[in-house]
Amino acid sequence: PGSTCWERKRLGSHTLLERGMQVKRGAGKGKKPAAAPLATRKVIEKAPKNPLFVKRPRNFAIGQDIQPKRDLSRFVKWPKYVRLQRQRKILVERLKVPPAIAMFTKTMDKNLSSQLFRLCAKYRPEDSAEKKERLSRMAESKASGGNVEQGKKPIVIKFGINHVVELVEQKRALLVVIAHDVDPIELVVWLPALCRKMDVPFCIVKGKARLGEVVHLKTATTLAFTSVRAEDKMEFAKLIESCRSNFNDRYDDFRKQWGGGRFGIKSQHAQIKKARALAAEEAKRAVV
Repeated sequence: PGSTCWERKRLGSHTLLERGMQVKRGAGKGKKPAAAPLATRKVIEKAPKNPLFVKRPRNFAIGQDIQPKRDLSRFVKWPKYVRLQRQRKILVERLKVPPAIAMFTKTMDKNLSSQLFRLCAKYRPEDSAEKKERLSRMAESKASGGNVEQGKKPIVIKFGINHVVELVEQKRALLVVIAHDVDPIELVVWLPALCRKMDVPFCIVKGKARLGEVVHLKTATTLAFTSVRAEDKMEFAKLIESCRSNFNDRYDDFRKQWGGGRFGIKSQHAQIKKARALAAEEAKRAVV
């Protein structure tokens, strides 16, 4: 009570300083300890650089250094026939395909088809060079006054849609081979039904270029066997039995199976997402 105004101010300033120091002491409790001095740190020794080799970083901006090689197939402008066949494949997958056309996607398996084409190779018809040689031999024999032997007619495979249809209608065809990729498909779309009606074994194989190779042509729609040699009869009988079980006997099933109707990858993901959302909503309702 006897203190002067100046003393009160001095005492007040001391109390303020003490309070500030207490606050600072409390605030410093959560601090991390200081890092170790530089002398204790490990010094990483850099490998000596050769001054002859100078680092020259490349700049891949427009008009600068040559770009690195990369796969540019995504940027290629494909030929028109490639684009058309890819678009056709997508359309066939997306649209609903009638059973008569969808049947041509169910082709013979690899083992059976290789067995079939091995047999076809034995009955290839003569090509133009062989025919020319045969006719020239006959002409020489005739010119020299000798007897021209016609010989026995060779057993060869028959080809051509009109010829094969005629053989099927006359029931002379023992086995009919149809290509799966005939364009337009209307040329052969009715042939399986005809073979079934006439009880002629048939099969669908890949593809028209491979059939054409058998008969020395670029492509062929159909081939037909009319007879085989005695040494091949056992193998041919097994082949006919397989074709009957895989195609003729399953024809009624094929008539009911539609093709196509497959969604794209984006639509598939959208459907999965929608199904998950519906399932989650049903689960919530069940809990409530």
